[in-house]
Amino acid sequence: MPVTLTMTDESAGGKVLRELEISFASELTTISDIITTRVRAEVEAYNNKMPEYFNGLIQPGDAERTINGFKIKAHKKVDASQQCATALDAYTKNGFFVLVDNIQSTSLDQMVLINENTRISFIKLTPLVGG
Repeated sequence: MPVTLTMTDESAGGKVLRELEISFASELTTISDIITTRVRAEVEAYNNKMPEYFNGLIQPGDAERTINGFKIKAHKKVDASQQCATALDAYTKNGFFVLVDNIQSTSLDQMVLINENTRISFIKLTPLVGG
C-alpha cells in the first residue's frame, strides 16, 4: 500500500530547515530506500522544472553553495543515480543522520515500518558534495 509522509531536514540543534512530502510504494522499507527515494524525488523535481537553484540533500558536484540552495554552474540536469550513490556513501561516513520517529537509524539495511504519521528527519552535519 503506498504511503506519503513528510520528511524534514534539521540542523544539529533541531531547527527545521526544510520539509518535503515523499511517497513510498510500501509500508515496509529500508533506510537505503528512504534515502534513495528522497534523492530521486528531489532530482526529478529539479530536472522537470530546471529552476535556478537545486535544493536537495546532496550538493551536485558542479554546483556552488548559496543561501538559496545549490547553484548549478552549467544549468544542466542532475544525474539521479550519481546523487543517490553520493548520498548513500555520505550516510555510511556519517555525513548525515536519519531519524525515524526520533530514533537514529543504524544501517542502510535497517528495515522500517512507515505510515503517514511516521516522522523522518535528516540531520546534516557537513556540506555534502556529489556529482
